Amino acid sequence: MISAFDLFAVGIGPSSSHTVGPMRAASDFVTALADAGELTRVRRITVTLRGSLAATGPGHGTPAAVLAGLGGADPASLDPDELRQLPEHVRRDGTLTLAGGHAIAMDLDRDLHLDVAALGFHPNGMVFTALDERAEVVRSATSYSVGGGAVVHEDEQDAAELEREVPHPFTTAGEMLDRCDELGVSISELVLRNEAALQPLEQVRAGLLVRWEAMRDCIAAGLHTDGTLPGVLQVRRRAPELLRKLDKPHSVDPFDALDRVTVVAMAVNEENAAGGRVVTAPTNGAAGIVPAVLDHHLRTSAGAGDEDVVRYLAAAAAVGALCKRNASISGAEVGCQGEVGSASAMAAAGLAEVLGGSPRQVENAAEIGLEHNLGLTCDPIAGLVQIPCIERNGIGAVKAIAAARMALAGDGTHRVSLDQAIATMRSTGADMADAYKETSRAGLAVNVPEC
Repeated sequence: MISAFDLFAVGIGPSSSHTVGPMRAASDFVTALADAGELTRVRRITVTLRGSLAATGPGHGTPAAVLAGLGGADPASLDPDELRQLPEHVRRDGTLTLAGGHAIAMDLDRDLHLDVAALGFHPNGMVFTALDERAEVVRSATSYSVGGGAVVHEDEQDAAELEREVPHPFTTAGEMLDRCDELGVSISELVLRNEAALQPLEQVRAGLLVRWEAMRDCIAAGLHTDGTLPGVLQVRRRAPELLRKLDKPHSVDPFDALDRVTVVAMAVNEENAAGGRVVTAPTNGAAGIVPAVLDHHLRTSAGAGDEDVVRYLAAAAAVGALCKRNASISGAEVGCQGEVGSASAMAAAGLAEVLGGSPRQVENAAEIGLEHNLGLTCDPIAGLVQIPCIERNGIGAVKAIAAARMALAGDGTHRVSLDQAIATMRSTGADMADAYKETSRAGLAVNVPEC
């Protein structure tokens, strides 16, 4: 089982796969050194970023994230300002203090390497090597950031997901619907029953509400922070200005509610692009869609409250887990269809769930949300999670609402299943040229000048 808390993790921008994952992998490497009693022998650590991490890692903050991880930082609690300043401090001092307080020499030009040739298991590879005072290898490890901040170490490739015993397992949407039929429950209730096998149900509900609180904090920060995003593009934050236009008194524009969805989604991803605190949903690059649609529901549906939040996120998690298990949520692996496409499907499912949809209507909503993002490439200009990523979240949120409403207008009967759409995403990603998968070597990244 892939838990809702695997999909909705509090982290730091701008990328779950290029920032959060590498930070966790680096921290795991130092922990392994300490557990083996080898840490005090280490004098240097070299890091080689491979594939997409090398191609767009500098624009995604990967070098800083690796340094922070070696120092034992947790992406859920690290101060974003501290992360931004870390590379400068290391360059100035020539040292890095590892987790546990052991200081080593660190020269970024010598010890951090970029190699755009991908390793076999996943495009987001990292090789860590610890050296002693004689420059002999103490320990070496290869890790992969596989999307959403999740990390797989080389010796775990055959068990990428932790197997968890749950009472009502499902690995396909078809099996999910069968379980719902057998038990006479909704998709969200099915998920909550499985989550309750891992921790008490009240903790599950409380944990999901904590994730929503973190999403709301990110929305607020994005809506009320003006300025320019970091990086060579000098992209201006637009969400605060757009919100001010929407909040004009006596506005009677019938599209204001829909415009607010777009603005909220953009606000989240502007905050993400600035390296702020964000909740993966299921990734940072697509983190604005799920909260924007939930915010819309809570604003526009009478009586909506915490129970809606729990049910929405549970249903969304069911769909995200299927996308992750049976295809990918990694832009470096299948393009942006795996990020924005999965997020649109998740949000559509969540909205259909809280609006009273049957399990088949919810599954149909997810299928529509994913189907109409199939083939979406990941081609960020300058390797930054800004253009087209920020606007793409706004469009993805609107698509999710349209998908839910379209599904609810029917009876759940449809020709294309969610399983078929996910299989198509997987095969489309396999056929897609690597240049269109988070390398900034094709698409908008080469057709739009950086400045």
